[in-house]
Amino acid sequence: MKYELVVGLEVHCQLNTNSKAFCGCSTRFGNPANSNVCPVCLALPGALPVLNRRVVEDAVKLGLATGCAIAPYSILARKNYFYPDLPKGYQISQFEEPICTEGMLQIDAGEGSRDIRLIRIHIEEDAGKSIHDIGDDTYIDVNRCGVPLLEIVSYPDIRTSKEASAYLQKMRQIVKYLGISDGNMEEGSLRCDANVSVRLFGDEEYGTRTEIKNMNSFKNVEKAIEFEMQRHIDVIEAGGAIVQETRLWDADKGETRSMRGKEFAHDYRYFPDPDLVPVLVDQEMLERMRQELPEFPEARAERFVREYGIPAYDAGVLTVEREVADYFERAVAACDDGKTASNWVMGEVMRTLKEKYLDISEFAISPERLGGLIALIAKGTISNTIAKQVFELMQADAASAEEIVSKEGLAQVSDTGAIEATVDEILAANPKQLADYREGKTKLFGFFVGQCMARMKGKANPQVVNDVLKSRLDA
Repeated sequence: MKYELVVGLEVHCQLNTNSKAFCGCSTRFGNPANSNVCPVCLALPGALPVLNRRVVEDAVKLGLATGCAIAPYSILARKNYFYPDLPKGYQISQFEEPICTEGMLQIDAGEGSRDIRLIRIHIEEDAGKSIHDIGDDTYIDVNRCGVPLLEIVSYPDIRTSKEASAYLQKMRQIVKYLGISDGNMEEGSLRCDANVSVRLFGDEEYGTRTEIKNMNSFKNVEKAIEFEMQRHIDVIEAGGAIVQETRLWDADKGETRSMRGKEFAHDYRYFPDPDLVPVLVDQEMLERMRQELPEFPEARAERFVREYGIPAYDAGVLTVEREVADYFERAVAACDDGKTASNWVMGEVMRTLKEKYLDISEFAISPERLGGLIALIAKGTISNTIAKQVFELMQADAASAEEIVSKEGLAQVSDTGAIEATVDEILAANPKQLADYREGKTKLFGFFVGQCMARMKGKANPQVVNDVLKSRLDA
C-alpha cells in the first residue's frame, strides 16, 4: 500500500466524582432527565462556578501516570460555541495553559511496543445530551452538563487502526487503575474522537484530516478508522480533495457521514473565565498525588511472577483489571497458594463472570471464601472435582466452603478399605477391560480410575484410588 495512515486521538474521560466540576449537583448516571441540575449548571443569571478540588487531583494523577509535566499554574477558559444541550453557550475548558503537557503512553498492538506521545491533558466540563429517538422531536437532558472530564490529546503518532484500539484500551486501563473513572464506553464515561488523514509513504507533510465522532467501543474505533482511511484514499485516487470536517460514525451502516465543517481553535474565541481563579498545583499536592499512585499493571505482573511463582502469561491476564488483581491477591492471602489461586481465578471465576455478565465486584464468592475452598483441596478434605461442586453451591450460599462441605457431606473419602472394596467391584464388573489392560493396553488405567470415582460420587481421594488400582492391576 502506498498510503500511510496518520491518526491522533482525543479521549474524553468522565471522572467518577460524586459532584460536578463547578457545582454540587450529583453526577449519578441514570437519574431522571433534568434532575441533576442547579442554577450553576443551568447557567442562570448570577450563578457562579466553584472548581471541584478532586477534579484537579485526578488530572494530576493521570498526568503523573503518563509522564506529563504538571503545570504549577494553569487557567480555565471559556470555549464559545452554541449547541442546544449547552445552556451557557460556552464550555469551561482549558486552552493556552493546560494542567498537563508532553506525556507518553506505551502500547503494544501485537507488533512490539511503541510510544505514543501526548500533547496535553486538560480539565473541562461535559455538555448535556440531545435525544433524537423519541418520535419526531429532539429532547434535551442537561443532567450531564458540568460533569467533569479530562481530555487527553495525542500527537498524530498512531499508524494503524489496531494501534488506535490498543491506545484506547491502555488509557482505559490506566484511568481504572487510578480509580478516577469507570471507563465505561457504553455509558459515555470514556469517549474517543479520531483525527484521521492519509499521506504517501515517505511524505513529511500530513494530509487534510477529518474528525470522527460517536465511537463507543474499541471495535467501532477500529472499523471507523479503517472506513475513513479507505474513503480518503478513494477520494484522492479519484482526483478529489479531502475537506476538513467532523463526521459521525454510523455503526449500523458501517460508514461515516458528514456532520459539520471542522472548527479551528480561533473559531471558539477562547478567553480566560473571569469567574474562576487560576489552578495552582503546589509541591505538597504533587507529592501527595504521587504517593497515591497505584502499582500499575506491568510492575504488578512482574511482582506476581516473582512473589507467587506463577507464569508471566497468568500474571498478565490477572493484572489487566485492577479489581481482578486485587481479588487474586486477597485469595492468595487466604490460602497461601499462588498457582492454584491463579488457576481458579482465571478458570472458574472468570468463566462464571463471563457467563453471567458480572463484574468481579458483583461476584457472590469473596476472595477469602475462594481461598478457603482452595485450602480444603490442599488439605485433602475435598478433591478438585468436588471443589467445583462446592464452588457452584457457594454462589447461592453465603456459608464458607468448609461449612458447605460438612453440610452436604462432600468430604473426601481417604479410607483405604472403602476404596479397595470399590476397586474390587469395578474390576469384577469389567473383566474384558481388565484382561485387555493386562495384555498391554495400559491406557485403560484411566478408565478404571473414572469408574471408581463415579461409583464413589467423586468423593474418593484420587491418589489413594490410583495407588490401590495400581496395586490390584499389577498383582
